[in-house]
Amino acid sequence: MGYSLKCAFLIACLFAGWAVTPISVAECSVYPLEVNGDGTQNLPLSMDSVLPSLQKSWGFFYSLSLSSTFPDELNEYCTELLHVFGQRYDAFANCLVSYARPVKICENCYPAFNNLGEIYKNISENLGPGNVSCHDSLMRSDRLMLLYTLFSKFDEIWTIAGCQQCLAETSLSNDTLFFMGTLNLSLSCFEKYQGNHSELCKDCKVSYKRLNELYGRMEKNHTLCIDIEDAMNMTRRLWSTNFGCSFPREETVPVIAVSSFMLFLPIIFYLSSFLHSEQKKRKLIHPKRAKSSSNLINIQDKFS
Repeated sequence: MGYSLKCAFLIACLFAGWAVTPISVAECSVYPLEVNGDGTQNLPLSMDSVLPSLQKSWGFFYSLSLSSTFPDELNEYCTELLHVFGQRYDAFANCLVSYARPVKICENCYPAFNNLGEIYKNISENLGPGNVSCHDSLMRSDRLMLLYTLFSKFDEIWTIAGCQQCLAETSLSNDTLFFMGTLNLSLSCFEKYQGNHSELCKDCKVSYKRLNELYGRMEKNHTLCIDIEDAMNMTRRLWSTNFGCSFPREETVPVIAVSSFMLFLPIIFYLSSFLHSEQKKRKLIHPKRAKSSSNLINIQDKFS
């Protein structure tokens, strides 16, 4: 009876995955023990030596699967949406990394971002076949809300980059395409005169000036994104630092004139204030003189 209880406890430990007690196999063996010639019993192997083989053949007893313990809350439609979301999330992440330097994420990754936004909308808003909604099961089934958090981070990156300002619905805007064409003209000119910077500064001045003016207008109209900003910064660095170019002297004359006027403006102000105050003093003194002279005339009349 004692052996049976130990065997039952050993089997329960095996099924529950707990630590196995040091009970030998002989205590639970249903076969008769072998007897040696000297009358001693030949005991089977201990549990310590048998346990590895048991773990190998009965491994599922030691690691219960959660999928068999908890019921599956997702139907087939929601499971498919989750799979598609993972694929599109991975595609957009790879695109961001691929075009991180030089920055060209807006012009190259907007299809992947639109696809990710579409599947996210299907999960969070739209209904599937039979009016099935996956919003609660995929978006709000736990405190982490993983899908919402993942999409929010990418949407934040997209917003900070200002990519929507370079797009027109599902394609690049005309302003963006026109800027890219003007930029290519300047870069082609730079490449043409790589070995002669003096000629480069002279012959590429017109195209570079046009590019700067276009960038200024787009900045005022709020049609810039990170792609255009990064491209313009690199072009300006090439023009000024790498090639040592600058605008000709006549183009800086208006700037010098305005600066000179601003410097002399305080002097003009104080000079005009001084002249105005002197004029007021004269006006105040004149009536006193007139009054004293009239009094003098009255005194002379009395004496006469």
